[in-house]
Amino acid sequence: MASQSQGIHQLLQAEKRAKDKLEEAKKRKVKRIKQAKEEAMVEIDQYRMQRDKEFRMRQSKIMGSQSNLSEEIEEQTLEKIKELHGSYNKYLERVLTQVLGMVCDVKPEIHTNYRATH
Repeated sequence: MASQSQGIHQLLQAEKRAKDKLEEAKKRKVKRIKQAKEEAMVEIDQYRMQRDKEFRMRQSKIMGSQSNLSEEIEEQTLEKIKELHGSYNKYLERVLTQVLGMVCDVKPEIHTNYRATH
């Protein structure tokens, strides 16, 4: 019987060692998962910062070109306004003379559709 209890005792010790190894392996696994999660978060933050930087660069490039376009349009508009003012001042006298001539120089004529009734 002593050998049986010794065998049982060895089995219990082996079972305890196996259980300890399993617990240690679980702890290492949990530790590795936490480490991987932290590494992933660092990578995600770096990627996010990189993409944000690229976005800002593209945005500034696009907005910069849009501001250049708006400045160009503004400049063209001002040029057109100056051109129209010049044209207005150039033809003002001539147009006023023609309008006043038409209004003041009335030549009375009988309309072509008029029928004399006696």
